[in-house]
Amino acid sequence: MFIIYTDSLSVLKSLDSVHDHTHPLVFSVLDILETLASQGFIIYLCWIPSHVGIFGNEQADKAAKSATLSINGTVPVGDLKKHIQLLLYAKWQEQWNVETGNKLHALKPTVQSWPSLKNRKADTILTRLRVGHTRFTHRHLLLGEQAPMCSQCNCTMSVHHILSECSNFNSQRLRFFNTTTSSLPTLLGEIPHVHLFAFLKAIGFYSLI
Repeated sequence: MFIIYTDSLSVLKSLDSVHDHTHPLVFSVLDILETLASQGFIIYLCWIPSHVGIFGNEQADKAAKSATLSINGTVPVGDLKKHIQLLLYAKWQEQWNVETGNKLHALKPTVQSWPSLKNRKADTILTRLRVGHTRFTHRHLLLGEQAPMCSQCNCTMSVHHILSECSNFNSQRLRFFNTTTSSLPTLLGEIPHVHLFAFLKAIGFYSLI
């Protein structure tokens, strides 16, 4: 009788619940166990919280690590897809890193996806603010008109100007953000400011986005 001790509960569960997407290595282990059983070997698999107290711990760990390096078998499709995805993300990130002139780069320096808001309308508004394109600030391009100007500051209206710069809205910024100089990453980052939409409604910009 032989007992194999392991601290990997996930492996034991995989051996106990085979399905269509099971890792090929699991099938290999099951084949080996079946072959040994047919030869008269009695093998028990036993889970332990860790290797603590088991003689030969270091040797077992080294053997396990060396085994993973020497496997020449079929690569699971899921693993291959994940590897390709990581390579694509790395390449995309390299290209994005040099786009320092892009307005969105300062707001979102990484290409990883950000979570969406549960409210679809709010999520659409947040996306438009992040890319800097709203109906109010860009409809002139479709109508062939002049860009809207800020009469207070004598400059072109933009998302950045409205949210962070225009002195017309200093009191509202102080009320909702506790400062008059909020940055776009603070307001529109991965986790938008909790009072962002209340501020937009207070200054009358929410319905114009």
